[in-house]
Amino acid sequence: MDPIERPPAIVDWTRRLEDVTALDAPVQAIEPYIQKAFGTGARASVLRGDWLGHAVHPVLTDLVIGTWTSASVLDLFGGEESASSAQKLIGTGLLAVGPTAWTGWAEWSDIGPRDKRVGLVHAVTNGLAIGIYASSWVARQRGRHSTGTTLALAGAAVSGVGAYLGGHLAAARKVSSHHPAYDEAS
Repeated sequence: MDPIERPPAIVDWTRRLEDVTALDAPVQAIEPYIQKAFGTGARASVLRGDWLGHAVHPVLTDLVIGTWTSASVLDLFGGEESASSAQKLIGTGLLAVGPTAWTGWAEWSDIGPRDKRVGLVHAVTNGLAIGIYASSWVARQRGRHSTGTTLALAGAAVSGVGAYLGGHLAAARKVSSHHPAYDEAS
């Protein structure tokens, strides 16, 4: 990119989000609880992926986003005979969100203030998406597949914002556990 060229609006928005010090109070309020639950000892080591050599969180996010995206593909193109499969995919994603969030909190517990601000918004956004997808599953369970489809598409939009913020943390901010061997020059 030309250093004189203005960055895209979303980059400006994300950089401003990193500087929102009003997020420091909620970060500080939850930080001791997150640290205690996910940020210390063997549990944190397992959740961060020390045993694997890199973060587990991205692997699990692929499972959640993949199942939910697949459900929407079935909703949009699979016809009525795909309704049950779409509901099962939504349910599978919902079952995977707990471990996915735990690994995210383990990563969050070990980063700096700018990244914790973005991470908090990432987590809240994903929490909203989880609620929408849970509502989609319930609607489908009650036989309201069309409502479930609409809710899943709304969940996908919200989840997309959360995924963008997670991608920003992983790619732009380089927030991710990894083995020191990966730091060596090749």
